[in-house]
Amino acid sequence: MNPVAALYGAALPATRNGPLYGAFPYPTKISPEAIALYIAAHTKPGETVFDGFAGSGTTGLAALLCGDPPPPLRREAKRLGIRAQWGPRNAVLYELGALGAFVARVLNNPPDPMRFRSAAEDVLQSVTSDFGWLYAAEDPLGREGCVRHVVWSDILCCSTCGGRTTVWDSCVSTGPARIDSQFRCPLCNAEHPVGALDRVMQQTRDDLLGRVAESRCRTMGRVYGVTEKSTWSRDPNENDLTLLARVEHEQIPECVPTFAIPWGDLYRSGYHRGISHVHHFYTRRNLIAFGRLWESVASHQGALGDALRFWLLSYNQSHATIMTRVVAKSGQKDLVVTSAQPGVLYVSGLPVEKNVFRGLARKLNSIANAFDSVHRRTARAVVHQRSSLAVDLPDRSVDYVFTDPPFGANIPYSEVSMLNESWLGHVTNATDEAIISRSQGKGVDTYQRLLTCAFAEMNRILRPGGKATLVFHSASAKVWNALQAAYTDAGLSVEHAGVLDKKQGSFKQVTTNGAVRGDPVLLLQKQSRSANGRVGTAWEVAETLQREANDATEQTPERLYSRLVSYYLANNQNVPIDAEDYYRWHATRHSPESTRVGE
Repeated sequence: MNPVAALYGAALPATRNGPLYGAFPYPTKISPEAIALYIAAHTKPGETVFDGFAGSGTTGLAALLCGDPPPPLRREAKRLGIRAQWGPRNAVLYELGALGAFVARVLNNPPDPMRFRSAAEDVLQSVTSDFGWLYAAEDPLGREGCVRHVVWSDILCCSTCGGRTTVWDSCVSTGPARIDSQFRCPLCNAEHPVGALDRVMQQTRDDLLGRVAESRCRTMGRVYGVTEKSTWSRDPNENDLTLLARVEHEQIPECVPTFAIPWGDLYRSGYHRGISHVHHFYTRRNLIAFGRLWESVASHQGALGDALRFWLLSYNQSHATIMTRVVAKSGQKDLVVTSAQPGVLYVSGLPVEKNVFRGLARKLNSIANAFDSVHRRTARAVVHQRSSLAVDLPDRSVDYVFTDPPFGANIPYSEVSMLNESWLGHVTNATDEAIISRSQGKGVDTYQRLLTCAFAEMNRILRPGGKATLVFHSASAKVWNALQAAYTDAGLSVEHAGVLDKKQGSFKQVTTNGAVRGDPVLLLQKQSRSANGRVGTAWEVAETLQREANDATEQTPERLYSRLVSYYLANNQNVPIDAEDYYRWHATRHSPESTRVGE
């Protein structure tokens, strides 16, 4: 197999391996280092790479890395047999989303890292000197310290007796850590699934809306803090309540957006009840803290100002909101704090309020390092916030395309991004968003039509002989077949197909029923080929692929389904079965009963 073909089945560098990982406000689908290998295999220095679904600009970063690749990237190319001509490539990126385009512009064209670091430290010092009191807390010995985070708790209403208790008191235990999914009422001893119980709601004055609004009633479950270098935790006390009363009287900054959420596919009537505007995703304390920081960076203009706003937003949605949560991990004595779940807007019954100032201080180093890895590179990555359905580039002006379009109904990107976009004051127009969405009225046919238009534009601007690499993920045969029809109708066909080993999945890839591990990756060429002859039934192909699997990783049902998808696409055939159908077949084949029958 030639090196380029081998690349389409290789285990590539994971996103977490590079200095750019920690800079992103949401997870990337594939690392810049991995994309750089594809660019090196298909282009020469000085040539132009295009991405029509640029997201947070990873393809641009990859093109920049090719100019002066780090030693591990050079070694990886050598391992794969790629005879790379390292040198600057230029990138043109189209991204429909307001947040994605903003992030891509900053990351691909960062300011001087030292100047950024100095400005960010000044912002933190200035705001914390005036508002550090927001997170003041005494440790269990009465010494002065500060909050690291607070675990808040919903209040449950027993459906048997109407009695009230908190999720923290009724479901959480430590030493070892445990969060029970069953609730036992302390008053009547009745048991219920926690998810089936009503949460206590309250009517409170909403300062930003100027009216009374409904919200979920919560109480502090546990306070975690630090005194000098010693960390501690304790139950809430009267001083905590006094501080919160002071916070209630503190004015919310004028820069805080009063943005009504255009709820769509991600809305859940349970945990989103009472959340009608963006500021409802914050505790009042964190809303004030983040607002004061946002207010402070407004004095900085141009690339430096954008970089400072990027730094704040890189922390905001994942860590500054009540979507931050705790989990009980095996072997741990206490609950572990983790970020918001990517790709959704989930609010747990035990939301976490982190100290925004401490979190952004820690985030600063990873952002500055990311800027340092890109700053002063000679290539250019031009970012346009525009739809890829109408690309403003001449015919045959691009040498190579690398893209990973939206994965059907996997993530409604414009809805996920609206919280950060509300702070930017510019939200995405989702008209041309190529997704399957009930709330947007977009089914598979609309999705296919939008992809066809985008792929046709890519074909138009691609030079003769140019290639396009497409990374995609779905558990649905209908979505795979819509993708195939789209690139075929656009005049493209598969030259090679493989399975990308990213070593890191999105939240939905990890948790969704029928999820697929390892995204099929396609090398497309500028010609349309008709379907090949008979390739066998789904189960004949599945049997063959299973026999050929040569290690434990390749023998997993998720990986084998990805191989099956790649096999059919490589042969220009429709994908015949969904992932769930394959997994049922695989489970039957490996059940004890089937083993005994075989014996």
